[in-house]
Amino acid sequence: MKDLSSLEESLGVKFNEKDLLLQGLTHRSYINENPQFRLSHNERLEFLGDAVLELVVTKYLYGNYTNPEGELTSWRAALVNSKMLAQIAKNIGINDFLFLSRGEAKDMGRAREYILANAMEAIIGAIYLDQGFEGADEFVCREIVPYLPEIIEKKLYKDPKSRFQEEAQERVNVTPTYEVLDEWGPDHEKHFVIGVFLDKDMVAKGEGSSKQEAQESAASNGLEAKGW
Repeated sequence: MKDLSSLEESLGVKFNEKDLLLQGLTHRSYINENPQFRLSHNERLEFLGDAVLELVVTKYLYGNYTNPEGELTSWRAALVNSKMLAQIAKNIGINDFLFLSRGEAKDMGRAREYILANAMEAIIGAIYLDQGFEGADEFVCREIVPYLPEIIEKKLYKDPKSRFQEEAQERVNVTPTYEVLDEWGPDHEKHFVIGVFLDKDMVAKGEGSSKQEAQESAASNGLEAKGW
């Protein structure tokens, strides 16, 4: 069994009920492979943590910003989406403590990102049950809310295509275009490679299982390539 005390240190939370943290880290695949494990998987905790996280962030936004509801909603969505939560979970070191099946443990791609994001929510649920709303509020405001200013400043609450188009029109007075460079696979499992262009210059490529996803990826890579 993994020693969770160093994770507690990284989280800045000392659990009274250690099993809550252990359950928060336990993926369904681990239970499927180890049915004798004494705890359940983390999906119910994730369900609870998702609601607690949303309430804490909403309370913080309401108390600190006078912007219209639509803007606050966009900021909140950008702060609590799976990509952001997965990154924060990695920064804290949660990845090293997950209980996964052998198959899931090998997969370091997008599936791992979702697992990390879900574990982050489950841990917030575990903190809520162990330390009450105050403990969860303190944790979220310390570990997650500090990413908010960057989201607002860099307009990360907007999708990459919108941001790339705004920047391109503002900086070089050109509207980006997208072109499919390659595609393969059967209809139910397509894969696309798409390039984003400013006039005839290709700025970046992106890949995805749909044209929309590949365009978003290309735009995101384009923002990075241009330093925008």
